[in-house]
Amino acid sequence: MAVVGDLSLKFSGKETICDVKKGAFGFPISSPRISFSAGKLKNCRVKTGVYAVMQVGVESTEISKDLEKSKEVLGLDVVSEEELKEKGFLGLRKTKLVCTIGPACCSSDSLEKLALGGMNVARLNMCHNTREWHQDVIRKIKNLNEEKGFSVSVMIDTEGSQIQIVDHGAPFSVKAEDGSFWDFTTEKFEGTRPFTVQANYEGFSEGINVGDELVIDGGMATFEVVEKIGNDLRCKCTDPGLLLPRAKLSFWRDGRLVGRSDELPTLSTKDWSDIEFAISEGVDFIALSFVKDADVVTHLKKYLSTKSSESIKVLAKIESLEALHKLDKIIEASDGIMIARGDLGVEIPLEQIPTVQEEITYRCRKFNKPVIIASQLLESMIEYPTPTRAEVADVSEAVRQYADALMLSGESAIGPYGQKALSVLRMTSGRMELWSREENRETVLFEHKLGSSVPDQIAEQICYCAAGMANNLGLDAIFVYTRHGQMASLISRNRPNSPIFAFTNDSSTRMALNLQWGVTPILIDLSDDMEANINRSINLIKAKGLIKDGDAVLVVSDIIPTSAAQTVFQSIQVKTVA
Repeated sequence: MAVVGDLSLKFSGKETICDVKKGAFGFPISSPRISFSAGKLKNCRVKTGVYAVMQVGVESTEISKDLEKSKEVLGLDVVSEEELKEKGFLGLRKTKLVCTIGPACCSSDSLEKLALGGMNVARLNMCHNTREWHQDVIRKIKNLNEEKGFSVSVMIDTEGSQIQIVDHGAPFSVKAEDGSFWDFTTEKFEGTRPFTVQANYEGFSEGINVGDELVIDGGMATFEVVEKIGNDLRCKCTDPGLLLPRAKLSFWRDGRLVGRSDELPTLSTKDWSDIEFAISEGVDFIALSFVKDADVVTHLKKYLSTKSSESIKVLAKIESLEALHKLDKIIEASDGIMIARGDLGVEIPLEQIPTVQEEITYRCRKFNKPVIIASQLLESMIEYPTPTRAEVADVSEAVRQYADALMLSGESAIGPYGQKALSVLRMTSGRMELWSREENRETVLFEHKLGSSVPDQIAEQICYCAAGMANNLGLDAIFVYTRHGQMASLISRNRPNSPIFAFTNDSSTRMALNLQWGVTPILIDLSDDMEANINRSINLIKAKGLIKDGDAVLVVSDIIPTSAAQTVFQSIQVKTVA
C-alpha cells in the first residue's frame, strides 16, 4: 500500500510529557485506531509536548550522498536478504529457529547448511563434549558470520545441578530390555560396563526405598528399585527404552515425584567454569538450567555486567514445579525463557503440559520477554527422515501461540536428518504464520503496562500504536532505529503483520534481537540525525533491490541524541519510498 508523503508523530524529551490518560488530538494514545487529518495537523504544535507533522508530496528517500562512493555496508544477513528477494516483506518468517549443535552437525559445512536453512541461534549444551570442542564450534560459527554474511547467535546451556547418567563420551545410546537387571552406581570408572550406569551425584540414592520407580528422561525407560547396596541401586527394567548419555534420573513413589532438588544448587562449580568460558568466547545467550527462583537469575546478570563489556542475555529454563510456582518473578528477572518440556513433563502430569506451555508463552509476551518452546518438537526425526503428523501439529500450535522461537535438540545434535528437521520447522512456521494473518488480521494487543516511568510508558504506547497503525494501514514494513533494541522488542510484543527491521549500531543488540519474534536485525551506523539515518538505510536497502518505489513503511525511533541541539528522540513516521 502506498501512502502519500510523510506522516510523523514525535515526542520531545525536553518538554512536559503528555498525560497518557488524557491522550492527544482527542484520541486516547493507547488506541491502535488513531486517524490523522492533514488539514488539522499540518505544522500543529500541542502544548503537552507532542508534535505532529503532515507533509504532502515530499519524497521520503532523498539521496543524501552518492551510494556508489560510500563504503558503508548494510549489515543484513544473507538468509533474510534472499528470503526478502524471493517472498517480499510479508513472506519473511517471523518465528525464530534454534538448533542444538552436536556431533552430527559440528563441521563447518554442516553449520553453514543449518545457517542457510534458517538457524537463528546455535545452542551448545554444556552437558556434552569437551571445552575444546565447544570452543571450536563457537569459532566456526563466528567465522561463518564474518566470512559468509550470516548472523547466527550463540547460546550456551548450563548443565545445572541434576542427577543424571555420566557421559562416557560415547555418542550412541544403550537399550535396556524388559526384565533386565541394571546397577546404578556412583563408582567412578572409565569407559562402559555391561548393565551398569554411572550416576553423577554421590548422594543420588539417599532417601530412595526398595519398590520406588527410577525413570529415565521422563519416561524413555523405567526401572523398579529391587535392592540398595551401599550408595548403589540394583534395578529391574519394567519399561524398556534407551539410556542416552547425560539422561536425567528421577524417582517416583506412589505416583508422586520424590523431591531431590533442594539439596542441589542451581549453579554448580562446573557451571561457573562454563560461564567464564562463555564470557571469554563472547557468546550471546546463557540458558540457565533448573532455575528455582529469580534470585539466581539476578545474581548471574549482575555478575555478567561486571565481567563483560558485551551484553550477554540470561535465559531461564522452566523445567520444574518449583519454577512454575515463582514463574512471574523469574520471567521479570530474566532476559527470556526456555520452556524445557522434557524435564518439566517429569514434574507435572503429562496432560498439563499443553496448558502450562500456553500460559508461560502468554506471560512471557505480557512481560515482553522472548520465549523458546523446546524439547521433543520433532523427536521422531532423530531416527526417521519425516516427522509424525502429531509433531507437525505440535509445532503449529506453538506458532499459533506466538512463541518467539522453536528449538531442535537431539534432532539436530545427534540425528542424521537435522537439516530436514530444520526445514520442517521453517515450512510449518511459515505456513502457520500465513494462516494466522489471513484468519485474524488484527492481533490482540496488550493493555498491560510494563514501564513505571512516564518515558517508558510513552515508549510502550508508541510501539502499541505503531503495531496497530501498521496493521490498519496495511503497511509493508516497520523500521525501528534503536541502540539497545527496546522499542524493537516492544513492537514485536504486539505481533504486527508487517515485518520489523531493527537498525542498530550495536553488535550485541543485533545478536540479541535474533531471538525476537518478527524482528530482522540490521547492523548500520547511526547518528543523531534521524532523517539522515532513515534516508541512508532506505537507500542502502533500495540499492540491493529489496524495497521499491511506492512501498510504505512505518518508522519508529528511540535514538537518544548525544547533541543538545537534537531534542526529538521518540517518533512515529509513515514514509513512502520514492
